[in-house]
Amino acid sequence: MKPFALRPLVFLLALPLAAQTPAPKTAPADPTADELFRLGQSLFDQLAPPEIKAQYEFPSQEQWDAFAVRLQGALEGGSLAELAAYEAEARAALAGLRLLPGYADYADWLEQRIDEIQGAKQAAAPLPPPKPLPPGAKPPPRVVPLLPHYDLWLARVRARPLPVNAARLMPRLRAAFTAEGVPPELAWLAEAESSLNPAARSPVGAKGLFQFMPDTAKAMGLGTFLPDERTDPDKSARAAARYLKTLHGQFGSWPLALAAYNAGEGRVRRALTARGAKDFAGVAAALPAETRMYVPKVCALVAVRAGVAPEKIAAPK
Repeated sequence: MKPFALRPLVFLLALPLAAQTPAPKTAPADPTADELFRLGQSLFDQLAPPEIKAQYEFPSQEQWDAFAVRLQGALEGGSLAELAAYEAEARAALAGLRLLPGYADYADWLEQRIDEIQGAKQAAAPLPPPKPLPPGAKPPPRVVPLLPHYDLWLARVRARPLPVNAARLMPRLRAAFTAEGVPPELAWLAEAESSLNPAARSPVGAKGLFQFMPDTAKAMGLGTFLPDERTDPDKSARAAARYLKTLHGQFGSWPLALAAYNAGEGRVRRALTARGAKDFAGVAAALPAETRMYVPKVCALVAVRAGVAPEKIAAPK
């Protein structure tokens, strides 16, 4: 008998009856890993056809936790290929979350992570062999891009439709960034973080349009309990703008500020020191795989959505 390899929510892919399960009026505010595990186990026990139970066994909590740790490790690790290897599992998990009543907020977070996993797959693919040079010709000089993988992400987002909430939310988010002296086009950061869902949340505790962790939210002046202001579009946007302004002041460029927003200030600072680098291109290879995809992705979104190239984004006021 095979252990079921994915998170319990993935099992919903094999359960057409799950769609008939009565939906709760509201999702749990912040279900723990234990609660999610028990839910998946209950669905398996109640709804799995006998032939599925004969072929698969429900994973132990240790197996589930190990998968979560592996996925987080791939996001935080330095290998694009290792991150890309999670595409199938993550896509299956997304489908499960979309089916589970009340859990769309997790799905909107995961959708953006899958986008970065797919970008990593493209970036890690072998390059085609160079064309043979004519006899006696010298090879062209190697050009290091100012923003690694930017062209890849520009192609990925160019034909992408606007998120459903864009028309309603983006004028407010842009106004909040402008009020804080930050270029308003950077408010498109919210698409990369949350698919523009104010209630989006991640399994590690980040929440809202700008995916603030509790400690960072509090440091930026947001309340996180009754009410949780991370889900307030206007307040969270002003907090995100203030945080980005602070990071730009520390690192002197928007790509490095975005890297610090995603990976943490300390990690970016240590990488810059270790590499003796001064810009994102010089330090990208030392940053987490997710961050190496995240920074050019946000810059490409700004270019496509707002028409502002990365080098044209103004410094904060």
